[in-house]
Amino acid sequence: MFVSKPEDIDPESHVVALYYVESNLDLTEAGVRIAEEQSIGTWTEVSTLTKGAQRLAAKVFKSVEQSPGSGLVWVAYPLELFDLESGVPNVLSVVAGNLFGLSSLRNVRLLDVEFPKDFVREFPGPKFGVEGVREIVGTLRDRRPHIGTIVKPKVGLNPKETAEVAYEAAVGGVDLVKDDETLTNQSFCPIKERLPAVMEALDRVREETGRTVLYALNITARPDRLLETADWAVENGANMLMVDVFTAGFSAIRMLAEDPSIRVPIHVHRTMHAAITRNPKHGIDMMVIAKLVRLVGGDQLHTGTAAGKMESDVERLKEINDFLRSDWHGLKTVFPVASGGIHPALVPENVRVLGRDIVIQAGGGIHGHPMGTRAGAKAMRQAVEAVMAGVPLEEYAKTHPELRAALEKWAKQT
Repeated sequence: MFVSKPEDIDPESHVVALYYVESNLDLTEAGVRIAEEQSIGTWTEVSTLTKGAQRLAAKVFKSVEQSPGSGLVWVAYPLELFDLESGVPNVLSVVAGNLFGLSSLRNVRLLDVEFPKDFVREFPGPKFGVEGVREIVGTLRDRRPHIGTIVKPKVGLNPKETAEVAYEAAVGGVDLVKDDETLTNQSFCPIKERLPAVMEALDRVREETGRTVLYALNITARPDRLLETADWAVENGANMLMVDVFTAGFSAIRMLAEDPSIRVPIHVHRTMHAAITRNPKHGIDMMVIAKLVRLVGGDQLHTGTAAGKMESDVERLKEINDFLRSDWHGLKTVFPVASGGIHPALVPENVRVLGRDIVIQAGGGIHGHPMGTRAGAKAMRQAVEAVMAGVPLEEYAKTHPELRAALEKWAKQT
């Protein structure tokens, strides 16, 4: 019942999940345990299994042993198993629900999920995507990487201090200023004071430079307050919203993406992701998370760095970023964000590996500059200019003191 031939699986009527499995069982049998648990089976025979239910059985249609007791298993789930109105919560319950705790499996990792075209089109997707965000910022023609920064320290500054940091970074040349994942609406920096202060600072930057700088306001909260805050923020000048997807949930992003009054891009932070994605043998691969974020409507998503402080499988990261920027049944693209331990000396490697449609985001790499935040932002912008011109950083730094100071401080940390 739970095994099929590949030719019997219609990709337009099934969701296909790819798993890495380690088990003492035969690999196909291990896959059957997943198919049983995640569709119509249970640990023993039951008298309530009807013919109607039997047609909804998930089926193993391919397995490839990579070493004794481990390998890849493909499981096809009939599309009828999924409640498209519920969306991602139901999807995860089916393809990634109880299987991680099965005693018959030593390790299991959900590596990828393929969704039928009609399934994908049930979701909103991003409102802006790469092209829309570039249009707002004004980089459709030069196609340079965007530069972002996180206000540092991540918590502790009051609204006025936050706005001062945002101004210095923005006037120095960044395209994006964002809250960090832990700052939401604490008493020392309430949103209703922070947003007007920061947007007033960015308005000054636009008057002085002609540039539009985005501010990703972290509105992560329980669902009712999140939507209420989002509506208030947009009405009061917010030009980008940020949500911590693992703590708020995929449905929080979809709620914002489907609300016609939320007319700004959504920046998606993946804080806590490593608890799920880091173990290469167990958990869920970041590719799956990227697909789900794109479905529900994230315009920007942290995916990792080619060079920085966070552990990263660079080849897999390239695959994820390529997916986010490629055509997917008509959904708009997602702007990948490289963030974590980045400074100007690391810009060339990140651009070389990840391409130009990328947001290169630096916190300490800007605010830790020996000449201050404004100089740190200039140094990052100069590093991008050098890459775009095909000039080595050391050469460009000879006529750009901010970049020279950054290289002197951080070049050994590449």
